[in-house]
Amino acid sequence: MVERRPVLTFFSHLILVIGAVIVMFPVVVALIGSTQTAEQITSSHPLSLVPGNNLFNTYKLALLGGKTASGSTIAPALPMLWVSLVVALVITIGKIAISLLSAFAIVYFRFPARNLVFWMIFVTLMLPVEVRIGPTYQVVSDLGMLNTYAGLTVPLIASATATFLFRQFFLTVPDELVEAARMDGAGPMRFFFDVLLPLSRTSIAALFVIQFIYGWNQYLWPLLVTTSEDMYPVVLGIKRAIFGEVYVEWNVVMATSILAMLPPALVVILMQKWFVKGLVDTEK
Repeated sequence: MVERRPVLTFFSHLILVIGAVIVMFPVVVALIGSTQTAEQITSSHPLSLVPGNNLFNTYKLALLGGKTASGSTIAPALPMLWVSLVVALVITIGKIAISLLSAFAIVYFRFPARNLVFWMIFVTLMLPVEVRIGPTYQVVSDLGMLNTYAGLTVPLIASATATFLFRQFFLTVPDELVEAARMDGAGPMRFFFDVLLPLSRTSIAALFVIQFIYGWNQYLWPLLVTTSEDMYPVVLGIKRAIFGEVYVEWNVVMATSILAMLPPALVVILMQKWFVKGLVDTEK
């Protein structure tokens, strides 16, 4: 029987509330700032936490772009959000598909140096894109993939982490399932699609959330391989809005930041149940 301690419960909840307030405060400030004008933000020190009446105009300007009252030119965030969405989905789906197939081959196929191949894949965890960025950029440039979706996504698709996680999951699948599928005349791919994929759905969902956020928040690699504004993801758009103009339209920057947070937040909220289950569930 679990003993209930009201004092301990109170302090644990208090710590959680304080932590939530600390985490959410910058988001609240950005949301309130996006409802004000740039003049209101720059003229009040500290920033007023009273919502303004410029919400519609600010978000319209952030999404569609245009000229501001100060003469600054705002690049539309809508195309950048689309680029970020495509990049995040391609990276996520590509990582999961390749990792599933590579883990399936390593676990269920017998070929020479099978373990060596796995450890060679695993060692690439020590070589993130920041380390191999020079040679990777040279290859992408030589292949004419600059300013393309392929250049933004293909170098980031391979994932040793996902391959490792799926391998560990496949190793826990009972051998009886493999024998039953073989007795029923199922080939390797039939076993993969009819047995392994349904069993892996929670792991796939958890990895989808993680990899989608990873792809959405890419900054360094797009900064190198994109020189055309129509291929900028939204993270680069925020950076450009801050450092590309003499006068920063902070209300538009904050509105764009809020818009950039919505898709990953929506993915986490919609897939929260599957995400948690994929991380903690061990039932097969």
